[in-house]
Amino acid sequence: MAATLDGQLVVAISSRALFDFEEENRVFEDGLAQVPVPGAKKDAAYMQLQLDRLDVPAKPGVAFSLVKKLLAFNDAPDSLDPADGAAKLAQRVEVVILSRNDPVSGMRVFRSAQHYGLNIQRGTFTRGEAPWRYLKPLHANLFLSAHLSDVRDALAAGVPAAQVYPQSAHASDKHPHEVRIAFDGDAVIFSDEAERVFQSHGLSAFQAHERDKAAQPLLAGPFKPLLEALHRLQQVGTSHMRIRTALVTARSAPAHERAIRTLMDWNIEVDEAMFLGGLAKGEFLREFEPDFFFDDQTGHVDSASQHVPSGHVVSGVSNQLS
Repeated sequence: MAATLDGQLVVAISSRALFDFEEENRVFEDGLAQVPVPGAKKDAAYMQLQLDRLDVPAKPGVAFSLVKKLLAFNDAPDSLDPADGAAKLAQRVEVVILSRNDPVSGMRVFRSAQHYGLNIQRGTFTRGEAPWRYLKPLHANLFLSAHLSDVRDALAAGVPAAQVYPQSAHASDKHPHEVRIAFDGDAVIFSDEAERVFQSHGLSAFQAHERDKAAQPLLAGPFKPLLEALHRLQQVGTSHMRIRTALVTARSAPAHERAIRTLMDWNIEVDEAMFLGGLAKGEFLREFEPDFFFDDQTGHVDSASQHVPSGHVVSGVSNQLS
């Protein structure tokens, strides 16, 4: 019988999102910028550098903490084996490397994961080709990548995805037994319906629109499936690992009510909700200390990335290509 990932939270992640490969990436970019020589491989210097560093573990990247904590859900016993009474570990989370790296450089990715005790066994390395097309057979719940076009394509294919900011501050180590994830609302968890009203007609029209439709649930945004998967994992819980979620939105009263009622209609709970009325989100997120924050607007991601790991959800009216 073929292996299956059914029932698991599946996170697909690029090598630059998981590890700090920024120095190596500069070598790669320099290779692309060089005047092409007939028959020469533009990634040759990059591949050689990765091969030379095969036994040098890469430093943790911006999404490292998120991945490490999610994988810890697999360490909790699910039941006892009837044959010998030993505890059986439940496979609740699967992390798969999905990378534009070449297969040779992929060896260093797997070795680095092994060095840090990350049980990552699956990976696809496409040597410059777009890897997002493999998200569907993985049934991925999340894709994290530093490559903007891959994120756009993943979102267009219906997979929750975000462009990580590699220079983001790394996660705090103050919550070792809690996965903390923060989400913006409109165009992330919810559709961009209300955001379109705001951008077209201003704040007063937005407030009136949301007040009039307070009892009408918002349509789903691209990250609703991830929030649902996290909610299921949160309900399972373990004795040593929990999930804590936060809605961090520019909404304020009276527009807050529709957001809350929508989550209630979906039967999804969040642990914290911050209705900031346009205030910069960065310092609030610094206090929440998430392992990752998702937002559709680059201004908010820029603010947040100074304090916490952050990613740009390239969806909705704010990210339409002109």
